Amino acid sequence: MMILHTMLRVGDMTRSIDFYTKVLGMNLLRTTERPEQKYTLAFVGFGRGNQDGQSEIELTHNHGVDSYELGNAYGHIAIAVPDAYEACEKIKGAGGGVTREAGPVMGGDTVIAFVTDPDGYKIELIQD
Repeated sequence: MMILHTMLRVGDMTRSIDFYTKVLGMNLLRTTERPEQKYTLAFVGFGRGNQDGQSEIELTHNHGVDSYELGNAYGHIAIAVPDAYEACEKIKGAGGGVTREAGPVMGGDTVIAFVTDPDGYKIELIQD
């Protein structure tokens, strides 16, 4: 077994694709338009996605819905980066929002940072 994807509902597909591709550097892997069912899908990820063992993020836009309540059960998506400090600078330079600057996790040595996507989803950067 392997994790294939995580689905996030988004309020504006273009804005979300731009964030994940232009700010985080992911690839747009494929899209599906379902006008009769009133939704659009876009899959983003690093590499070629599931075919090379990488899990994907499925962005789902339900037509006519421009925002969602995130609730208090959702935590974050984690992404490994070689240098969290450099990643934060690149993300800020591309217009992304860093909500926790790179630095050691409290009580440990692992360097982490947090960014937030346009819909408010948190993404943790973990320096590997």
